Parts: sequence; C-alpha cells; structure tokens
Amino acid sequence: MKTALFILAMCAAFAQPEIPFDSAPNYFKLPADLYFGEASGVAVNSKGHIFVFSRGNSTGPAYAAAAAQLLEFSPDGKYLREIGHNLYAWSFAHAVRVDSEDNIWAVDKGSDTIIKFNPEGRVAMVFGRKKEASDEGSGPWTRVNPPRPAVDGQFRQPTDVTWDTHGNIFISDGYINSRVAKFDRNGRWVKQWGSFGKEPGQFNTPHSIAADAKGNIYVADRGNSRIQVFDPDGNFEREIKISVPAPADAMPWMGPKPPPTAVGTMGPGAPWAICISPGPTQYLYSADAYPGRIYKLTLDGKLLGMLGSSGRQLKEFGWIHEMACPAENTLYVAEILNWRVQKLTLHPKAAAGSGGNR
Repeated sequence: MKTALFILAMCAAFAQPEIPFDSAPNYFKLPADLYFGEASGVAVNSKGHIFVFSRGNSTGPAYAAAAAQLLEFSPDGKYLREIGHNLYAWSFAHAVRVDSEDNIWAVDKGSDTIIKFNPEGRVAMVFGRKKEASDEGSGPWTRVNPPRPAVDGQFRQPTDVTWDTHGNIFISDGYINSRVAKFDRNGRWVKQWGSFGKEPGQFNTPHSIAADAKGNIYVADRGNSRIQVFDPDGNFEREIKISVPAPADAMPWMGPKPPPTAVGTMGPGAPWAICISPGPTQYLYSADAYPGRIYKLTLDGKLLGMLGSSGRQLKEFGWIHEMACPAENTLYVAEILNWRVQKLTLHPKAAAGSGGNR
C-alpha cells in the first residue's frame, strides 16, 4: 500500500486557468421521429463511432417507466442504428463504455444489470439480475441503515464499468451498495472492496469509474467529493479532491443555490463523471453538477484548467452524467437535464498563451 492519503489543496478559482473551448452545434443527426431523453451515457470506439445511452423510448406509467435506449452514431454524428431494441435489461439507463476490443458495455441502474455487447451489437455477457416482475412486492431497492451486505455477483443500482490492462472487469456499485466489484476477463467473480463511509477505501455513491494505462482504478466517490485511486487488486493508493470555490455569480441549473460551504453531491468539484484520455501522457477529466464545470487534471491530481458552467445554451451544461475523452482535447459530454450530448474541442494552448485570461 502506498501513501495512505493524498489530498490536493487547490488555489482560489480566479487563479485557475480557464480553458477555451468550442462546442459543435447540431452535431448529432437524429431521424425525424427519434429523440434523446436524459442522456446518461456516452462512449467512443476505436473507429470514432459514438454510442449514446439515453433515457429515451420511455414506456409505461409516468412513474417507474422503462427508460433506456442505446444509439450508435458515425464519427460525423450521423445516426447509424439502435442497439438492443426491446432488450430485457432496459429499465433506467446509467452509463455506456467501450472496451479495448470495441465491445459495448451498458450499465442499467434500474434493472441492476451490466450488459456486454459484441461490436455487432449482440449480447455477449450479462452481469447481475433484475428483480422478477412476478415477485410479490417487487420494486426499487430501499436505503436502509445499516446497509444491506453486498452479495457476490448481484448489484443494487450499479453505475459504471472499466477494465485494467489484463481485461479484468471493474463495476462501480453504486447507489445502494458502496463498493467496486471485480471479475476476470471471462466474467468469473474475483473480489469486491469498499463499504459505506468516509474513510479511505469507503464510498458514498461511487458514481463513475475509469482506469489508466497502468491499470490503476479511479473511482468518482461523488458523495464524498473525491476521486479515489486504487491498484488493480483494490489497494488504496491516494485520493484527489478538487477544491475550487464556485464563482460568486454561479447559478445551479435548478433548485436553490448551494451555500459556499456545500460538500457532497452538489458541492463544487464533486465528481459526477470522470474519464481518462489515451496517449503517452494521460489526463484525468472530472465534471461536477454545480457550478457545472469540467476540470482537467494530471493523473496525480494537479489541476491544469477548467471550463464551462451550468446552463441551457451551447457550451453550458445541465448535470454532465458521463464523459468520453478519445483524445486530450476532444470530449463528448452527456447531459441529464439538457437531454443532449455535446462534442467539445478544447484549446489549452490559447489559455496558456493568454495567461489564463479570456
């Protein structure tokens, strides 16, 4: 185990460089009768195809409706196909990822399942099992105190998935459980780590997960306003905190303005979504809900810059729920509240050349 705790203290917001960026308008070309719902997930494969997991195609009553639809787009945003139409797992979309072999993985919070599709879009593996509709009293999980003990191979509102260099599978689980589950590349259960709490290795809503080129696992511990880093065996390495105050004029997308001392889910810097760029030098990107910023960091947690704010216009964000970063300066961001995905192009050299001013 390396150093037990690594907390990165950030400077005041005005001292941090704003990264200039553009958002491609009308990037995704949907058919006339097809719409995004709440865009909960976005991923990109090796060919540049983009996958959007959206809470669209809703069926059922206003409450407890099934809401999940997985769509594929070409690199220029042209609609190609729907994957998994009428799939048994579809209930409430949460995240989508693509592995190194271009398999597509969908994480459905509502059905407690993670589905692996091959590149052709056929089901290749299933993790977890949703509650049987025939069971008396079948319904959503409830939060109890003390928490229910996690069960090997069973999930309670899972959130995301990633892989290490050997293809081992890591699933963040999630809203009811507070752990990371590890399987080998063939889908065999290996281990779990984590429990509810604030200590190193504990979680309060592990909401997003990613791996670097060395196989280290980064967990967005949203409720604790930190990113925890583990080795592939689940040993705690360090934590990263993004402590940048919200601008004085920042406003939330909805609801009352959080107080300056807010921490947890709606606090500045609380990681809702993370991704790690490829290449010889990798970067960690993290997004919060308020004040609606994206932060660019080194893998050891040094803040390099930030961009964006809450809002409904282009280049503004409404609760970024998942990000894909296929290149250092190319991001796709899926927004829950604005029902869209934006393609962003960052211009960090412009920020460096201007001393961080815009």
